[in-house]
Amino acid sequence: MNPLASLSPDDRALLRRRLRTPVLTFLALLGLLAVNVTLGATLPFAHVWAVELAVVGLMVAIILLVSMEVRKEPPLIRLFACLGFFWVCILIGMTLTDFLAR
Repeated sequence: MNPLASLSPDDRALLRRRLRTPVLTFLALLGLLAVNVTLGATLPFAHVWAVELAVVGLMVAIILLVSMEVRKEPPLIRLFACLGFFWVCILIGMTLTDFLAR
């Protein structure tokens, strides 16, 4: 039995509206992952890592804003979410510095 068959047309429309954002977010993240994998596999130019890092930053921004719903939170929570993201950037930068210096 189809579980959606018991829903009224209004309930189906509400379900579509509520699932639109998560599905579009998933598709955007999947597309950006495909771009990142393609760039990593083909290496079209010498400094492709900078573009890959920008794509990863965009993916993190999408996750912060949409999946974690930071844009709907009070300013203090948004501040700490940005500070946490900044701290992760510092840690990644320190790791890259160590890796590239060897």
